Parts: sequence; C-alpha cells; structure tokens
Amino acid sequence: MEDLKIEDVNLEISENLERHRTDGFSSSEVLVVRRGAPIRISLQLEGRAFNPKTDYLKVQVILGRMYVAMPVTFSKKVSYTRWKAYIDRESLDLQNPSVFISSPASASVGCHTFKMCAITRGSNKKSCAFGKFTLLCNPWCCADVVYIPFEDQREEYIQNDSGLLFIGTAMNPVSRPWSFDQFEPGVLEACLQLLQVSPQHETNKRMDYLNRKNPVYIGRVVSAMINSEDDRGVLKGKWAGDFKEGVNPSLWTGSGDILTQWAESGFKPVKYGQCWVFAAVMCTVMRVLGIPSRVVTNFNSAHDTNDNLVIEEFYSETGQKLNRSKDSIWNFHVWVECWMTRRDLGSGLDGWQVLDPTPQERSGGVFCCGPAPVKAVKDRRIDLIYDIPFMYATVNADVHSVILSEGQVVNYSKDTERVGSLICTKAISFPRLQNITGDYKYIKSPTSTISSRSSRMSEDSTLHRGSSRGVLVVLSLDQTPVAGEPVCFTVKVTNKQSVVKMMKIHLNAQAKEYNNSPSDTFWESHGVVKLGPMEVKVIQQQITKVEYEDVVGDDLINLAVVLEDLNSPERVLASEEFNIASPQLIIQITNEESIVPGKERTASVTFTNPFSHMVSGVLTVAGAGLIQGKVHFRMPPLRPGGSVKQRITFIPSKVGAKMLQASLALSNINSTIRGFQMVSVCRA
Repeated sequence: MEDLKIEDVNLEISENLERHRTDGFSSSEVLVVRRGAPIRISLQLEGRAFNPKTDYLKVQVILGRMYVAMPVTFSKKVSYTRWKAYIDRESLDLQNPSVFISSPASASVGCHTFKMCAITRGSNKKSCAFGKFTLLCNPWCCADVVYIPFEDQREEYIQNDSGLLFIGTAMNPVSRPWSFDQFEPGVLEACLQLLQVSPQHETNKRMDYLNRKNPVYIGRVVSAMINSEDDRGVLKGKWAGDFKEGVNPSLWTGSGDILTQWAESGFKPVKYGQCWVFAAVMCTVMRVLGIPSRVVTNFNSAHDTNDNLVIEEFYSETGQKLNRSKDSIWNFHVWVECWMTRRDLGSGLDGWQVLDPTPQERSGGVFCCGPAPVKAVKDRRIDLIYDIPFMYATVNADVHSVILSEGQVVNYSKDTERVGSLICTKAISFPRLQNITGDYKYIKSPTSTISSRSSRMSEDSTLHRGSSRGVLVVLSLDQTPVAGEPVCFTVKVTNKQSVVKMMKIHLNAQAKEYNNSPSDTFWESHGVVKLGPMEVKVIQQQITKVEYEDVVGDDLINLAVVLEDLNSPERVLASEEFNIASPQLIIQITNEESIVPGKERTASVTFTNPFSHMVSGVLTVAGAGLIQGKVHFRMPPLRPGGSVKQRITFIPSKVGAKMLQASLALSNINSTIRGFQMVSVCRA
C-alpha cells in the first residue's frame, strides 16, 4: 500500500481566529490562539486519501527545547489539564482531514511549533509537516486562572484597544485618552519578545517556559521589564530636567509607538516614561498576553520610605511648602490591575491584583511591584506576597503637616483621609470614571468636597502644640479652576474665643509637578485681620490668569494660608493642591451613522485659544483601527479668543468602538490640549 504523505498543513486562519477571539491579530504572520480551546488544522495530502483503518497520525507540540507528543484519536473528549489531538468523525474529509489540537487551560504562553506526522501500518516511513501558533491566556475559558465571568468585562479588559487614564487631582480628575494599540502591527511581536529577553528567560529558558503558565509569574516579569532599571526593559523613567534626548512623557498618546520603537532598536529603553506611561504600556502587554487588565489611578498617593505609615509635609510660617522630607505624596500615581486566581495564596484573594511597573522600590531585589491582591491591601494582609505593606501605605498613610519658624515646629496637624482619597479606573463600556476606592480601603465617610476637606484640615490644625484652640480657618475654591479664567477662592476665619485677636494672614501659591515638591512662590499676599470676640470674617481672593498661566501650564498649584496670632505663638494652616482644567479639543465626525471599514471618512478638530496671549503648536491625530500611525499638523500663531479648525481624513480598518484622539502641544506654554471622540465602526 502506498504510504500516506502530508504535503502541507492549512491553519484555517480565519476560522481559528474567530473561534479564539483573536481576529484582532489577523495581521500577525503566526496564528494566534488561546489555551484551553481547540485549534483546527487541515491536512493537505499528496497522493491517496486518508484511511482510518491503516493510517495513524501523531502530533508533537514544541516550546523551546520542551515538547509533548500525542496520538491523534477519534475521541472528542478533551481535558483542560492535558494536550489532546483528535479527528471529528462526523465531519471527516478523507482527502483533507482536519485535526483538532486542544491545549490545557494551564499551557505556557509563547510561540509554539507543532509537528504533524503520518504513518501507514506496515511501513517504517513517516511523512511530516510543520506549523506554528502563538498561545495566549484565555479569559473565556472557565478552567483558566485568568477567567473573568462577564462578556462586557472581557470586551473592556482584553479587547478594548483604547481607554482613558485619569490624572489631575481628586477634586478635579482629568481624563486623558490613551491608545493601547494591542492589535497594531508589531505590538504582539514586541510583547512576546519582552518575555524572551527577560533576565528570567536568559538565565534559565526551560524554567521560564514552565513558569509562563502562571499569570502571577508573568505579571512579575512584565512589571520589571516595562522599566529599564534592572534589565533590557522598555522605558527609561525621568521626572526632572528636560527631555531633549527623548520624548516628553506628556506627549505619548499610545503604547504602540513605544513598544515597536523598543523592539526595532534592539531592545534599548525608550526615553522617557512616567507613571501613567509605564502603567498604560504594561496594560497593553498584559491584554496582548490574554490577562484581563485595567489602568488605575490613586489620587494623593503616598510614597512611605521608612514604613511608618506617616508622610510629613513642612511649611514656612508664611505658607510656603518646603522640600524637607524623603517621604512624598504624589497628587496622583497610576498602576495596573490584572484579574487572576491566586491559588498560591488560598481562598478569598482571587480577582484584581495590583501590579506597578514604575520603578519606586525593589521587590525581591528587582524594581517591580506585585501582584498584590486588592482584597489583601484592603485588609492589610502584610503576611502575604507580594508588596502588600508598600501598597497599603500608598493608599492609607497619614499626613502630618508641620509649620516651621526658624527651624522650630510652631504648628502640627494630622490628616487621616487625604491619602488615597479617590482611586478610580475607566468604567466598562463608557468613557467615564469609575470610583473603586472602596475596593482598597474601608470608607469612613463619603468623598469630601474641596471646602469640607479644607475645613477638616483647618480644625485639625488647631491641635498644635502649646496653643489654644482659638481660631478656625477654612480655605475653599469658589469653583473648579478653568484655563483662561481667574482662580477665585475664599478664606473664612473664625475667632472661637471671647477675646479680640490680631492675626497676620499669609497666602502663598506655588506651581508643582504631580510627583514633586512645589517650586518657588509665584503669587503671594500678606495682610493683617482684626477679629472681634467670636467674629467670623470672609476674605475673597483671586489669582488672575496672567499671574498663573505662564507658570503653571500642565502643572498643579499648591495654595496655602497661614494665620499668625500677633499676641501668641499660635499658627493655623489650611492648604489645597489643585489643577487648572485645560480647554478641550472639539472633534466632530461627519455622517457618524455609516462608518464602515475601508471607506474614507472626514472629521474636524477645533481649538479655541483661552489664554491671554498668542499660542502656536503642533496638532497630532491618532486612532487605533482608524489611522495608520499618526498625522501631524503645524498650527500657526492664534490670537487670544481665536479659533482654528483642522480637517482630517481617516480610513477605518477594524470593526467596533474606536477612539479618534487629538493632542495639541503648545510651543510657548508648558501645556498640551487634548480631546477624543468615540467612533462606532460597523460591518459593511
């Protein structure tokens, strides 16, 4: 009898991509599938047809130097715990038989090779063909440890290639559009290369491949590889000075450019990143690898260097914030949450896990953080791995505010609610903020407003050493500060005693970056106020746009008021840090109802200048699945109050909800104006 010969194998690309929900990776040269689900492979035979009575098929699946071999059977019964290959008798085509290869739900992530061999009874010859597939985690498979139960969660945390990052302050969060780009050309390959060039892989390839079945392990590897402190990581962080040797972190709009630049450079770190960039790029990598991920912002995020759960802030007696502490509070810090089962920790700790790729502290000797179960952070389970004490302090530390006069402490106050006052992420299916503070900490009271929180701080600040509780000061913003308008605020002073008081009042405003101490004072006001017994006085103040707009830009403002009793050592402090709401770019799309792939569409981007002087800059427009790469336009000088409209065209390439985003980097102000518009691309 003639030997059965396999001429080639057909990977049935379109069918397998649809079955495994990986059709977004259709541009990949290698078939992309998910573990725990069957792959159909059709055999192209040379010569005679397949004879089930005399012909046998065997499959070998190879990862690195490891392999598993299995016979091809006629039993469709598969197991989530082992590899299996079978032929479906009901749909058997003897001329082009199809073989289904099913991987275990705990198979290792990576690029696998398979070898399909045919053997005819009585012959010692075999005919073989080879193929490749990339295997990812499978959040649709209930046996996979990354299984997440609802379809809208899987769509948001795996398939969504755009989203919002939140920056600014807890009282005025700013949504920043970001393109995760997981389906853009070259991104999948860069994410797989990240695993291949990790220290773990280069040290022990076999052990690395074995460990890649575990998302806990993958998370720690990726967390370390996103920064470049210990390895050939993706991003170089920089938080001070200029960015002439690279890109200002504020100018990145998506992960794709960063990951492909890193891979194409031979794995040299991309300059530069800060916390939201590190987190967003890691979110992309984890979504590519099939692990549900989202970006989380913690407003008023503590960095407690001495593990005492206390952050000290120092002020001068005239209200200037001083750089005197190694501890710090970032106005916001951004990290990643990934969804997984924690079999290594026991029951009750499954679900969202914190992973932070921003290099702050070492974990196991390496700059990485997590995965720390969010539930363990909330319950302060410091006996568990990984990095739970650090994360607990990040969202729970107390703030001690100290006023110094000639090096001596003249006032001390404590705030137990400021740190972690708002923890949030993007809502599922909608471009808005979702408050998840209650996942991380037990809420003592509803989220405070600006005025009530300033009042609470002021009442605490009368508890200074050796002073009477004689004066209450309340600092409140009259409204959310908006670019192009004055910052209006009110200082309310109450004499709580039945004696006259003469008080000096010091007001001080400093610009500050979100993660640093403030710079020099750019606005101040000093005066004297006389308070009769039990008298209340209200003082209205404002900082004009001319006074702040050239200084602040995208930075924040630290505003403080110190009351000084002229007849006693009593000092009273209230302070607030806030951001100026930037204007938005307005994006309008023509004929939104009939947007389909392959058909050119038109949109316009409009900017109105709110500043007191002329501005110019560069407009950048991008959109995963809508525009290949980025489009840049130079905006000529625009007078105050003037508007400019830029027409753009785009050709959608993918179906679904896509984000068209635009950013205008102003050349004469430290400010970037942004806007986005969601676009629904329907099937033709």
